[in-house]
Amino acid sequence: YFYSTVYHHFTHKGCVRAAIMSLDEDNRWLEWVTKQFESIAGDDKEIDLDEFKTALKVKESFFAERFFALFDSDGSSSISLDELLKALNLLIHGNETDKLKFLFQVYDVDGSGSIDPDELRTVLKSCLRESAISLPEEKLDNLTLALFESADKDNSGSITFEELKAELETFPEVMENLTISAANWLKPPDLDQKKHQTPRYLTRSYWHNNSRKLLFLCGYTCLNVLLFVVAMLRHSYGGGWFMVAKGCGQCLNFNCTFIMVLMLRRCLTWLRATWVVRLLPLDQNILLHQIVGYAILLFTLVHTAAHVFNFVWLSESSEYTLWEYLLTTRPGIGWVKGTASVTGVVLQLIICLMVLCSSTFVRRSGHFEVFYWSHLSYVLVWALLIIHCANFWKWFVVPGLIFLLEKIVGVAVSRMGGLYIVEVNLLPSKVTHLVIRRPQFFHFKPGDYVYINIPVIAKYEWHPFTISSAPEQSGTSHLCQTPMTDRKDIVFTVRKTNSFLSCRFSCYVDGPFGTPTRQIFASEHAVLIGAGIGITPFASILQSIMYRYRRRKQNCPNCSYSWCENIKDSDMKLRKVDFIWINRDQKSFEWFVSLLTKLEMDQADEEPEGRFLEMHMYMTSALSKNDMKAIGLQMALDLLAKKEKRDSITGLRTRTQPGRPEWGKVFQKVSEENKGKVHVFYCGAPALAKVIKAQCEHFGFNFYKENF
Repeated sequence: YFYSTVYHHFTHKGCVRAAIMSLDEDNRWLEWVTKQFESIAGDDKEIDLDEFKTALKVKESFFAERFFALFDSDGSSSISLDELLKALNLLIHGNETDKLKFLFQVYDVDGSGSIDPDELRTVLKSCLRESAISLPEEKLDNLTLALFESADKDNSGSITFEELKAELETFPEVMENLTISAANWLKPPDLDQKKHQTPRYLTRSYWHNNSRKLLFLCGYTCLNVLLFVVAMLRHSYGGGWFMVAKGCGQCLNFNCTFIMVLMLRRCLTWLRATWVVRLLPLDQNILLHQIVGYAILLFTLVHTAAHVFNFVWLSESSEYTLWEYLLTTRPGIGWVKGTASVTGVVLQLIICLMVLCSSTFVRRSGHFEVFYWSHLSYVLVWALLIIHCANFWKWFVVPGLIFLLEKIVGVAVSRMGGLYIVEVNLLPSKVTHLVIRRPQFFHFKPGDYVYINIPVIAKYEWHPFTISSAPEQSGTSHLCQTPMTDRKDIVFTVRKTNSFLSCRFSCYVDGPFGTPTRQIFASEHAVLIGAGIGITPFASILQSIMYRYRRRKQNCPNCSYSWCENIKDSDMKLRKVDFIWINRDQKSFEWFVSLLTKLEMDQADEEPEGRFLEMHMYMTSALSKNDMKAIGLQMALDLLAKKEKRDSITGLRTRTQPGRPEWGKVFQKVSEENKGKVHVFYCGAPALAKVIKAQCEHFGFNFYKENF
């Protein structure tokens, strides 16, 4: 919400400006509430509890009932608009004490003037339910006890208003949230979503972070313009439309070859290890592939349209009709038996179909096979282009041979070693864990991925899988909950929805292929951000980082104290790693917790300059800290985490934060640590990638997004 940008530590001028903006938002919201009330209220101009929940979209009945009871000042079981606005104005314009009293009254269910353990337990249980957090009854009792014992200073068996106020004051962030407009506590979650600003394309930081891509696109555009102009001038004898068609045709010769170069995965993986990676945007080859694909569609449409207009002009002065020019070989146009027009029409249809089937709404709507099989028609496109255009083979021959060589090597590599799946585990959150025997010649780097084919499931389909084990491991990854063995394996983690698979059946693996995360060991301060299942590339990376971290570990010969030397070496320049994992619900954390627990244990000792690896967990379904309904729950979770030295949600030492990260504050903290050049690596939903990238540009951080 907008209100979360108002903090105590603002300057006086900043506070005044933020307060004015907050009041403006409040006033607009009050207008919305009034309209909602008037649209729902009947002739009596009052609303009951069910209508109240509908108006404010409060899904948890406990809090809806408590708010309604407090607003119903005359106890008539209905509230008028005056009663509602009077209560909301008090929350908006009231002081800190007024808001604290309202909070106390919500928790004081029986109105006795104090909060007993049963009332506190009821409130915490309702908070857990609304936050989609599932805890056993014993854990709920522990939460209730931790908060009650801390707040009941005089051990009287109940919490008074003064005791609640004193307890809240020990949590500065909670008191800070009380300065936020209390109307925010009742707002629907989608009413005041802050719109994310688009990147400021003219800023220095944007150009610095995107310099390679922008320079490449400028060069690509200039080359197409040059090819277009030269081709037009060479065919000036044929008239305007003929010149345009030939100009587009020359651009198509280049683009229909270049689009293949961008998908030479083995060549790109090799180039990532050379100086070329500093000049060319190799990590954005998928984006560039898409851009070139749209350019091909544009050039094809213009090329076809120009030829149609030219044929219209020719048909007026020749013996052939327009349809004969377009759909027959009679006019003899083309170097292979006059088939240029016919092959051109077929090419136009295939290219349009490929672009349509490559659209996001097709690939991500459960129709991946449509995209996959339609995309394989590129072989037919190249064959038709060779027949269609006399000069295309000259552009195609060298890249085509390299492409063919890559395919042959891929087939050979995938068939070597007699690979087979030796173990399959279905982990929580519908994550399937595969263990595949690794041949001796197979070498990979952290974050790499492979294409895997399992003939018993889909004989001709290959899909990308992230390698989740570290290269330094001689056995299975710690993600596999089985004892380590002497065999060398690779572990893959992928989301699947089908049932448990039986073991020991053959598979084919093509790869490995490099990703942007290969840059991680060249950075000084790395921020790894995974959203949901997007965490998979970082499993291998985190294990590899901690393996190299342990190699730096030093032990005092006179005592048990150990530390890690903060030095840079050729293998790893990293001085600090921040790992951020964002999940929708509690269950999504379960499958990866065992590895994170091990990583926490690896740095149990405090380091002289702070922890080398810091973890940050966020659960978006949980009520955020600026939600009044969540204040008690978050306090209880904090108290119990300090007491048990572990988080109640994940079992880690790292406390799970409710809601979404405030990226401005997160990156501000990273910037203030001054651990060196910051590189941010992200894997997850594209929408969140845009938000994070914009923040990176603001702070001058390098941003890398995982793409297959």
